This record gives sequence, structure tokens and C-alpha cells, in this order.
Amino acid sequence: MSKPTHPPHARHKPASRPNRSSSPANPRLEAPPDGPAQERTLKIAGFPAVAALFKREPERVLRLFYEDRMVPKVGDFCAYLARSHRPYRLVDGEELARVAGTVLHGGIVAVAEPRPLAEPDPEAVRTWAGAGESLFILDGVGNPHNLGAIARSLAFLGFRHLLISDHPAQAGLSEAAYRVAEGGLEYLSVHRVPRLPLWLKRIGRDYRVVGTALARGGVPVEALRGNDPRPVALVLGNEEDGLPPATLEACEAIVTLRGSGAVQSLNVAATAAILAYALRAAPKPPATGPVPADRAPRKAPPTGRPSRPAIRRTKKDPL
Repeated sequence: MSKPTHPPHARHKPASRPNRSSSPANPRLEAPPDGPAQERTLKIAGFPAVAALFKREPERVLRLFYEDRMVPKVGDFCAYLARSHRPYRLVDGEELARVAGTVLHGGIVAVAEPRPLAEPDPEAVRTWAGAGESLFILDGVGNPHNLGAIARSLAFLGFRHLLISDHPAQAGLSEAAYRVAEGGLEYLSVHRVPRLPLWLKRIGRDYRVVGTALARGGVPVEALRGNDPRPVALVLGNEEDGLPPATLEACEAIVTLRGSGAVQSLNVAATAAILAYALRAAPKPPATGPVPADRAPRKAPPTGRPSRPAIRRTKKDPL
């Protein structure tokens, strides 16, 4: 087998340095009125994360850097960027570490526009509930590695919605979160919810809001869904302090994972994975609203021929 060739123009198309002062205005990158400005670019490292980005939202990719060992895998990425007149570049490991800001880059880094974190639309939330789709909500989970690990578990198990609060300690969609998520964030709709306790009370008609806590007295994980026809909106807090009191008060029920007592608690990402699996494995009650058109079962087209009656064979019938 011959040695794989480099993507077209990979050696001849150096990546230009970003010129922020001359960048066109982009309303998606403006600071929200009640939060800090987002980063103007995001460095997404690791092949699974970069591949998911190109598959789901390739238009967000501004530049691409990769090591020689990635050449067999990046041909389609480079072809897309060439058509879009955006630079890509083959670099050595030392330069790639400088680009990524870490040696944990996995051999490839995409410089991309960050995703906007908008407040979820109330009508969309009702549609999710009608389709029986659970929500996972983080309130004060400050470690971006935990956020990334949670996103990876949710995407693996087929969940679609991750919401984060405006808690001052809550982690956002950082480069570390993307790296740990291994592409999972690209398969989730991610929203920021201001004034979370009030918002949880508003969705109570459509969702059963369940919090998590270490204290005894919470329902076991087996009772997470119960007989309630509403899907679950599961709220997770940080490992040190748990959920804020106002958030706990807005929850209809509290679930507790009971352990052996040898250690105080699980990592919040491990807790989220266990509860997500329990939600997926539990029998689902009927959906509370209309099924979206793209999820409705398709009817077989009519053939125009009358149906044949079933033929009953007897022992005299030839085989």
C-alpha cells in the first residue's frame, strides 16, 4: 500500500493569523445583556470533536491545523475549507501545542466560531415535552471537564437537550469541555437559562422537575420516572455544595443515589451518566402531546391492488 498523500494544497496554504480588529461584525458573538461576552474563537481539539464539528456545523470552522499522522483522515475537511476559501495547515507537534494551548490536542485543532447560548424558546420546550424528551440541567457545575463528560454521556445514550444555568460558578462551552466531550456537544441542543428556579416552576406543567441531592430521604433511582406521564427535567448541582436552596425548592422530587458509605459521593459526571441510563432504560409512559412530523411513523403507500385473502393449506395441498 502506498503512503497516503497530503490533502491538496496542505503544504502550500499557510494559516493566516486572526485579525480581530478587521473581523466582520457577528451578532452571535456579541455579549448578552446579562452575561459576559463569549470568546470570539474557540479551539476545538481531538479528532472525534473536530469530526463531529465538520459533520454537524462545518460553517463554524475558520481554520484547521493538524499533524502528519492526521493526513489520511483530513482530506474531506481540507476539501471543504478549500471550497470555502478558508486556511488549513500541516504543522509539527510543537506548533500544534502552541495553537491549541495544550499538549492534549490529539493531533488536530479546529479554530471555530463559538455556539450561541440562547434561552430556550417556551414553545420549543413544550414540543420537546410532547415528544417525551428529557432535559438535563446543570446548576453550578463549575468544572468544564465534568460538563464535557456529561455531554459525552448524554449524546452516547441518545439524549438531545442540555441546559446550563446562569449560576456564577457554572461552566460554559469552553475548549476543555469540547475536548472532553469527544464530539458529544455537537449532538446536543445547549441553552442557557437565566433565573433557573423561576424557569423550573414555569415548565412544571410539561415536565416533572427532579433534583439530585446527597441527603437521605430522596427517591431511589428506580422511581425516577414513576407513573407520571410527563418527561423528566433532571437538575444536577456541583459536588461540594449540591443544588442551591432556591433550585431545590423548585423541584417536585429529589433523587438520591445510595452508595456503600465508603466515600461521600460520586463525581457529578458519573451521577449524570447513571441517571441518564436509568431514564433511558425505564419504561416510557405515553407522550403528553402530538408527535413531531419528523418522528411520526410513515404509512406504506397504497399499491392500488386489493389485498389477497390468506391461503389455508391442507394436507392435500402440494408444498
